Amino acid sequence: MQARNHQQAAPTVRQRVRIRFCKQGDLRLIGHRDLVRTTERLLRRAELPLGMSQGFHPKPRMSFPAALAVGIEGLDEVMEIELAEALTAETVLERLTACRVRGLDFRRVEILPRQAGGKKARVSRVTYEIDVPREREDEIARRVAELLARRRFPIQRPGRSQSIDLLEFLEELKLFEGTLLMTLRVTQQANPGPRDVLRGLGLDELERRGACLRRTKVELRS
Repeated sequence: MQARNHQQAAPTVRQRVRIRFCKQGDLRLIGHRDLVRTTERLLRRAELPLGMSQGFHPKPRMSFPAALAVGIEGLDEVMEIELAEALTAETVLERLTACRVRGLDFRRVEILPRQAGGKKARVSRVTYEIDVPREREDEIARRVAELLARRRFPIQRPGRSQSIDLLEFLEELKLFEGTLLMTLRVTQQANPGPRDVLRGLGLDELERRGACLRRTKVELRS
């Protein structure tokens, strides 16, 4: 009987990569879906060996744990991708940087440990900033103090019959050197955003007058 040689299939590589990036300038005016499409094209141009989903229409395995609202700049955004080939963080960052588009800059890359498996990142809190006019600093400081002195500040979220308390999510709110800083806790339920805080302060006209909201930090659960 003739021996048969069976070629053993190579194990599938599933390397999860976390990428920190900035979304600035005119790119802040595109929606999340457009950002996903732009990023997908960029990943292909960078010739990264993307892991693909199963089914009739395979798509790259990528996720954004904290979608950014239109018009807000992101200075510390997070996305995770899956690679079908093991690469170093330096190689991934180099390829991404070589193909970056205006307004989309990559800050750092982290190769996630194998035990992380397929668990997606979850956000714990986010921090936003917006510059305020110098001549209004005293007025805005007073408004901040008045809001924080309240016991509750109910707001209504779209599609929900019950209100939520903005102050339950607001971990920090302060005015520092002409900049309003706000940190919001993030849960799996409906969460308030920075524009809810601005409305609560009576400052929602700041954006209409040209001020730009910036998300400066996205903190993940350990």
